[in-house]
Amino acid sequence: MEDKPFTFTTSVPYATAADAGAVCATLAVDNELQPDKVTKTCHVDGVNLVAVFAATEPRLLRAAVAAFLDLLTLATRTLEKFGPVPPSA
Repeated sequence: MEDKPFTFTTSVPYATAADAGAVCATLAVDNELQPDKVTKTCHVDGVNLVAVFAATEPRLLRAAVAAFLDLLTLATRTLEKFGPVPPSA
């Protein structure tokens, strides 16, 4: 991250690890538009979805985080509307 000094990390709690994993998997398919300038990693830690962003410029970081939060809100509301992810067998 030396070449991307601007960072943002967030942790979002969910009811279950399965819910956090479903949201993480949903958001992971969207690659950054400028991967040489902005990187995003997403993983699950217990019941928390953790997202880490790094960017070369503050404005690129702001745009990437804003887009991610919009999609995170949509995925979370969908989960609330249709119920939790069933446990895997």
